[in-house]
Amino acid sequence: MHVIDNPHRPNGLPDPGMDPVRLPSADAAAVARLLARCPAARPTPLLARPDIAAHAGVAQVWLKDERARMGLGSFKALGAAYAIAREAEATGIEPIAQALAGRTYVAASAGNHGLSVAAGAHVFGATAAIYLSETVSDAFAERLRAKGARVVRAGATYEDSMAAAAAAASANGWVLLSDSSWPGYWELPTRVMEGYLQLAAEAAEAMAEAPTHIFLQAGVGGLAAAVATYARARWGDGPTIVVVEPEAAPALFESIRAGRPVETQGPVSIMGRLDCKVPSLIALAGLARDADAFATITEAEAEGAVAYLAAAGLDTTPSGAAGLAGLLCAGEARPALGLGPDSRALAVLSEGPAAP
Repeated sequence: MHVIDNPHRPNGLPDPGMDPVRLPSADAAAVARLLARCPAARPTPLLARPDIAAHAGVAQVWLKDERARMGLGSFKALGAAYAIAREAEATGIEPIAQALAGRTYVAASAGNHGLSVAAGAHVFGATAAIYLSETVSDAFAERLRAKGARVVRAGATYEDSMAAAAAAASANGWVLLSDSSWPGYWELPTRVMEGYLQLAAEAAEAMAEAPTHIFLQAGVGGLAAAVATYARARWGDGPTIVVVEPEAAPALFESIRAGRPVETQGPVSIMGRLDCKVPSLIALAGLARDADAFATITEAEAEGAVAYLAAAGLDTTPSGAAGLAGLLCAGEARPALGLGPDSRALAVLSEGPAAP
C-alpha cells in the first residue's frame, strides 16, 4: 500500500481549469424525501465489528453493509436510479410510473451502475441501453437483460464502452447517464452522487460517536466524494478521510499528486468496479477539498482483504473490500494517518459477492 498526504486540503486543486467544476452536493434531506416514496428503499445495516477492530489494532470498526441495497446488491442502487427518479418527479406527470415513457437512458457500466440505470428506467416507464466492455461477465449482461435493459458490447475497456455509449446518445437522442463527470456534463452526475449521501446519513445516524477515520474505495470517485462531503458537513475536520484506489488505476491519487486532472494507464484490475483510469471532475474537486490522504492497494492486498472478510462471514468482492483493505494494509503508514489503539474507523462494504 502506498499513501500520500493531500496537500490541497481544504482549498482544492490549484489548477485554473478546475474553476468551473461543480462541487458535490451535501443535501441528504432531498435524497431521503424522494426515497421515502420508494417501497424498496430501506436502511442497510451498520455493522460494529470488534473482531475486525482487534485485527486492525484499533478501538472500533464500523462497516456500512451495502451488499443488499434495494435488492440490487450494491450502493449503486442509490445513484442512477435516484437521478432518474428526480427527473421523473420533475415532470409532474402522474402516475409517476409512466412519467418517463418514451425516454431512453444509455450508460456504460463495469458493473453495478448499469443495474441502477436499468432498474430506475424500468420503474418510471423509460428504457435503458447499457454498453459493456469485453471484460464484463456474461452473467452480468443477463442480469441487465432481466431488468429490461438492452445490452451492447463495445470495446476492450470501460473507457471504450463509455465512448460508445456517448456516441449512441448523440446519434439517437438518448439521455447519457454516467457516474463520472467532465467539462459541461455536470447535472446528472451530481444527482447520481447525491443519491449516495443516503448511505452516509444512515451510517451517521446509527453511530453513537463520530469516527476518527473513514476509508473509502474509489473508481471515478463518486461514492468517496459523496461520503466525504457528508462527513465534513456532519463532523467537520474531525475524521481523517482516506481514499483507496487500485494500484492499476490510480486516477485520483495521481491527479492529487499532479495538482490537476490526470488520465492514468495500467493493466486491468481485479477491482473491476474501481478500474477507472480517468477521475470524475466533480468527485476530484470534492475530494481535493475534503480528503486527507490518498492510497493505492495492490491486487494481492485486495484479495487478502476479501479472504479475511469471507472468513469473518462477510462475503464481498475485491472492489467491495477495497476501503477496508486500506485500513488492514496501512502498515508503516499508520503513524502518518494517526491510526492507533483508540481509533474508530468507518468503511463501506460496497457490494455483495454475486456482483459481476
